[in-house]
Amino acid sequence: MVSKNQIKLITGLHQKKQRFANQLFFAEGVKVIQELLQSNFELEHLYTTLNDFETVQSSKRTLVNEQELKKISALATPNSCLAVFKIPAENKIIESGLIIALDDIRDPGNLGTILRLCDWFGIKQIICSKETVDIYNPKVVQATMGSIARVNVNYIDLKTFITQTKLPIFGTFMDGDNIYQLGLPQNGIIIMGNEANGISAEIEKIVTSRISIPRFGELQKTESLNVATATAIILSEFKRNS
Repeated sequence: MVSKNQIKLITGLHQKKQRFANQLFFAEGVKVIQELLQSNFELEHLYTTLNDFETVQSSKRTLVNEQELKKISALATPNSCLAVFKIPAENKIIESGLIIALDDIRDPGNLGTILRLCDWFGIKQIICSKETVDIYNPKVVQATMGSIARVNVNYIDLKTFITQTKLPIFGTFMDGDNIYQLGLPQNGIIIMGNEANGISAEIEKIVTSRISIPRFGELQKTESLNVATATAIILSEFKRNS
């Protein structure tokens, strides 16, 4: 059974302010929760409608019914389980290999998908502007499908970091150089911009290489690619070259 205080706490975690005040976030679904349990994330408490997760100590596991789960879930159709985890301290930035930099990405689904893509392509580090959507947003956590446990994410002053790094800076633009015609390195920072406005003007000024995915459509009228789709294509091309 879920108490009123537990319901109040968990529903509060839907909001960024409360997540950081309590240093907690939650995940839903068997796969995501299992991935997090096998990682360095520390479990606060697990709520499940099934007699599963036997490896979780009983003091941290509560059996609930579907109605109780619905009260705390962020999903329209709740899964069978929800787990609350502690937000860990940010790890040191891994300044080697390829790094994805996100300049004001606002859509939770896009961030979650980009994180999964980084996991798939072996990208260890994502750096985010402070305006980028919170990685512990329930929709982001859900979209990562567990990849949140395997990719290092830091929220920083993007301009300051990029100005100081010795790595080459690749910015994605509609008018950049054709990515299929470039020799691409194994190390560098790839900046992906906001869904509506692209890379901000202040970040654009410090980009060293402008790259683009060319349009092949006959009418050339498609305005842009979804940022997560573009990230998939760009990472694939960087990795193919390496």
